[in-house]
Amino acid sequence: MPPATADWLHLSDDEAIVWDRRPHPIAMGAGLPIGVGLLFVGLVLAGWSLANGVDYLPAVGTVIALGGLAIVGARWLVWTNTRYVITSDELYKKRGVVSRDVTQFRLDRVQNTSLQQSALGRLLGYGDLTVYTAGSGEPELTFELVPNPGRAANVLDDQLGATTGNPPV
Repeated sequence: MPPATADWLHLSDDEAIVWDRRPHPIAMGAGLPIGVGLLFVGLVLAGWSLANGVDYLPAVGTVIALGGLAIVGARWLVWTNTRYVITSDELYKKRGVVSRDVTQFRLDRVQNTSLQQSALGRLLGYGDLTVYTAGSGEPELTFELVPNPGRAANVLDDQLGATTGNPPV
């Protein structure tokens, strides 16, 4: 569902979405290749055993394949149900498959931001964008494993400059 029509995103009349992303696909973690591997092994085992007339192995292969499919499906559901949104007035982080957790901050509360990228993150194009709000020394909101985090930081800086009336540096 596009964020503009999502029931968890409450835009005012003059508010517009300026940036919207899911986490980088690497956020699906090791479960994705493991699940794909199990799916492949299960299908090969089931197919080979059917072709060679082995009685019990098709069922074992099918169970392995279904387990792999379940792992892939679970990782994909978590990934696809995580959204990061920057609007002209607010920041949103939405997570959750069965239950939903939405964190929302007005841009005028943002005090500071930071961008962290590991060497692998720089190579593959992901990083963490952390937001600190007024009155708190602790991070209030982190967009984890954001694709092209430099672009996200620039969009956020532009919006912060527009909110405060000061151009970004």
